Amino acid sequence: MPGMDGIEFLQIAKKDDRLKRIPVVVLTTSKDDQDKVDSFNFGVAGYMIKPVDYRKFVEVVKTIDLY
Repeated sequence: MPGMDGIEFLQIAKKDDRLKRIPVVVLTTSKDDQDKVDSFNFGVAGYMIKPVDYRKFVEVVKTIDLY
């Protein structure tokens, strides 16, 4: 995202009374454990690594849709 990263977005969204109850599933390329911890500390409903392979990506999106 231009201008801010996902963690910064979560900080802002979770402080906003209109947005904080919206479930968020993080779909990221980051494999950094701290990013995962930070995301769950901001109350995300899920954290999924975005695969490079298109077919695997489609499966991840289908899994999110089932959620």
